[in-house]
Parts: sequence; C-alpha cells; structure tokens
Amino acid sequence: MAVKYQIGEDVEIITSESNYIGAVMPSTTKETLFLRLSSGYQVGINTKQIKNAKIISDGVSGCKKENKQNLEKNKNESKHEVAFNSKLPIISILHTGGTIASKVDYKTGAVIARFSPEELVGMFPELGQIANIKSRLVRNMWSQDMRFAHYNILAKEIKKEIDAGVDGIIITHGTDTLHYSAAALSFALRNLPIPVLLVGSQRSSDRGSSDASLNLINAAYFAATTDFGGIAICMHHSSSDDYAAILPATKTRKMHTSRRDAFKAINAAPYSLVDYHKKEINFLTKNYPKKDKTRKIELQMFNDKLKVGMLYQHTNMYAEQYKFYEKYDGVVIIATGLGNLPTSEIDEFTKEHTKILKAIEALVKKNVVVAVAPETINGRIMLTVYENQRALLDLGVLGNESDMTPETSFIKLAWLLSNYKKEDVCKLYGQNLRGEISERISMEMYEE
Repeated sequence: MAVKYQIGEDVEIITSESNYIGAVMPSTTKETLFLRLSSGYQVGINTKQIKNAKIISDGVSGCKKENKQNLEKNKNESKHEVAFNSKLPIISILHTGGTIASKVDYKTGAVIARFSPEELVGMFPELGQIANIKSRLVRNMWSQDMRFAHYNILAKEIKKEIDAGVDGIIITHGTDTLHYSAAALSFALRNLPIPVLLVGSQRSSDRGSSDASLNLINAAYFAATTDFGGIAICMHHSSSDDYAAILPATKTRKMHTSRRDAFKAINAAPYSLVDYHKKEINFLTKNYPKKDKTRKIELQMFNDKLKVGMLYQHTNMYAEQYKFYEKYDGVVIIATGLGNLPTSEIDEFTKEHTKILKAIEALVKKNVVVAVAPETINGRIMLTVYENQRALLDLGVLGNESDMTPETSFIKLAWLLSNYKKEDVCKLYGQNLRGEISERISMEMYEE
C-alpha cells in the first residue's frame, strides 16, 4: 500500500513480521524506511516487506504538532540578527563538518546543521560578545575522509580570510583526524600573521555532556584577546567543564576514543589554558608564535597525487609487508622502542628478518623515502644505540633523534615530498621547521 509520508511524521508500519510505530527519519535509499521508535531506538524496514502503512494524526506524543513547533523555532533561531560592533575583532569560522555547529531534532534524531553567523550566535550567544563572527561551510564531511587535496582547499580558504582582513580563524573539524589537519596546515601555511585554531567536539550537541560549546567559545575568546599568531588546537583540558587547552598543532594527538579531554600534547606542553567564563587565560610557556598582521602568508601545498604510507611494526612480520610500498613515494614505519625493526636473524625462526632488511634496502634503492616514528608515542627515536639500528641509518632510513608523533611524521614527509627534491627531503626531515621536533623532553611533558 503506497503511503506518502514526510520526515518527522508519525506512522504505523505493518510488515509480515511485526508492527512498528515511530517517526519517519531521513533515508538515502528508497528501499529502506527508517523509523525512530518511542523508545529512542531506530529501526530500518525493507519497503518491499511493508504490507500496510498509515499516518497517525496525533502521533505517539503529539509529534506532528511538536515537529511544527520545532520547525518554527528553527526558523526563528535562524533569523537572529547580529549587529557589527566596531570595538570587537573579526573572527571567521570555517566549517569542515557539522557536529560542533549542529542541533539535533529530538523527534527524528536528524542533525540540523547551523553554519550562518546568525545561527551560530543563536546557538552560542557568547560568540557575539567576543567578536564579530563570519561563518561559512567549506566542506561537510567526516574527518576520516580527509585527503591531501582537502588540506590544500583549507589552506586556500584560510588565505582568503586573511587577505580579507580578519583577526582570527576557527576551523571546526571532526576529531578523528583533527591532529593530522592541524599538522598539515602548520606546514602548508608559512608566515601566518593571525591565530588559526582547530576545534572539534567529542560529544554530539544533543548530549548534556557535549563539549562543543566550551571548545568553540574558548577558542574564539583566545583568538580575540591574545597575541597568539599561529596554528593550534583548542579542546577540553580535562573531563570537567572548566578549562580548554590550546595545544601545539604539530605536537598533539588524539589519545582517547570518547573522552572530552582526548587530545594531549606529546613531548610538549599546551601553549595555554583558557576559561572564558572566568575570563582567565594562563600561558604555560613564553615560547609561542606571536600575531603580526604585517606578515605576508605563503602557501606551500600538498601534492595530492603522492602516495605516502604508514606501516605499523609488530611481531611476526614478513618482507612482503615492506615490499608493498615499492611503488609509493614514501613510508613511515612506526617502530618499537628507540626505533627497532625486526632485521636480526638470530635462529632458525628469524630467517625472515634478513629478507625484511633487504626489503627495506630495496625500498630506498627505488627512491622510496623511508622514515621511522615511535610506536611508544612519547619519547625520541635513537638509531645509534644498537647495531641493527645503525644498519638502518647506513641504508638511509630517516628519523634519528626525532620525537615527532607518527601522524606528524607522516604529514611532514608528505609535505616535504610535495615541495622539495629528494636530497633536500632527506636533509629537512630531521630539522625542526614548525615546532614538530622538541629540543628537550622533560618529565613534566610526559606526565601532562
């Protein structure tokens, strides 16, 4: 029986197996009808199995009326006017994903994106007290779908905003690869004159424990009121709703799947802690990039055709795993300990390790740039401690004395290969170009 229903309407669906009553949810296919049940759970129903369907006029909880009220509320929110205040700086918010700037329709569970300045200030009124807000959507995507080409798009959009005279930029971004993008922009943007802060949300905005508001508002407050002038990440400092941390872009990593304070500085300390509600900004170091609007930004983009890989070191490896990268431009091997790889033949069970060493040598001879990064995350690679490590150095493997995270190592290698000749890549990889290599690692950095 053909029944036309709209998203949000309550319907009763009868199939050969069961009866369902719930609200119609958005669907990307005509073959499946998605319902949100009164229990809050969602169910997908094959439309070919539907025997009967009818719209429930009052719904399980008067939802037609509720949805109409929600639509009117959303319309009113979007009409919230924001007057320009000449006494406040201008901050541009560029969006790559919808979680941090979205509202959830509690009836359907559908996410409603809010990207205009008026809508954002309607959601987060504090923003209008901090700065004049510009806001637009650059991409609406999951962060795991990011590619080198998207880093180039972001870099160009950032330059547009800087050329337009804004005082700070915030990039909303999915958290899974936020640290990759932060590192990529650090390398792609040279002579950055103003702050560019990447902000994410670990918890969706429909949850009482959402971190969206604290992260975004503190990022705006920090960008608007300090002399900071570089790339950084702004996320929860602890699981409590107090301080946000301003984290160095090339020294930060996501360290938890779901905690609000998932992002931690690695072999480094946060630049600053920020609490907008207390109007407190506590810099933890004097060594941070300063704002200077006389600087002329330069772009050094990524070659989106490059093939750069990451190989995770583990026990019982085979030479074929290394040979896989023969047609790549570069590979970062995430090595154990101080930079150990299974290259020593010590008994009848380790004959494969000689083949692995030869496979690595073959990669280098085929002009594949090979580097190592620490599997331990914290600490520094030292390829001069053991004999088998020195053999890697002799082959031309990069990474000795580096304390870069695996992700930053990958991004830096890809960026260098995009902009320099191979001989220069080998020289520059071990140099500190954007704060990615620490001169000194203290115990306090590890405890942080």
